[in-house]
Amino acid sequence: MNKIISNTILLILIMDPLGNLPIFMSILNKFKKKRKKIILIREMLIALIIMILFLFSGEKILSFLNLKTQIVSISGGIILFLIAIKMIFSNENNNVEKEISKKNEPFLVPLAVPLIAGPSILATLILLSHQYNNQKLILIIPLIIAWSFSLFILLSAEIFINLFGQNIVNALEKLMGLILIMLSTQMFLDGIKSWFYK
Repeated sequence: MNKIISNTILLILIMDPLGNLPIFMSILNKFKKKRKKIILIREMLIALIIMILFLFSGEKILSFLNLKTQIVSISGGIILFLIAIKMIFSNENNNVEKEISKKNEPFLVPLAVPLIAGPSILATLILLSHQYNNQKLILIIPLIIAWSFSLFILLSAEIFINLFGQNIVNALEKLMGLILIMLSTQMFLDGIKSWFYK
């Protein structure tokens, strides 16, 4: 149960629905409310399918590359640490928002990929699928919960922005980044410990 909870928190932090709020609102702002929901749900379903595919094929990818569990844990910690740093200090989302808000109705790109099913979440799923090779239930449940939570946040985007304001949303994203730094450090240290005491 603890593994399911910790994996759920990890996946929610990496999906970063709060950080994606302004971008989603900007891209979908020109569409009517009903169409906006249809597009959002469609893109989220596409993202979910892609993430599930990576979850179940991740072990085969790592076996093909002949990667050891310890290396997977150490590299995973480093990747998540870099993602967390970006969440706390980067303003890249603002540039992405300006760049893609001019496009027509989005399909697959950029909402499903890379904003939801981006390189960071796909890499994490590959790493976790190797770590829990024979326990896919420990991963599929957290993935569905994290996806559902992200969908709820994005469907309620206007409510969150109006209720908390952009500054509070940004502060929450930075807090999520801080938590992710702690989780990534733990993953890195577990890999180091496993390497020396294997």
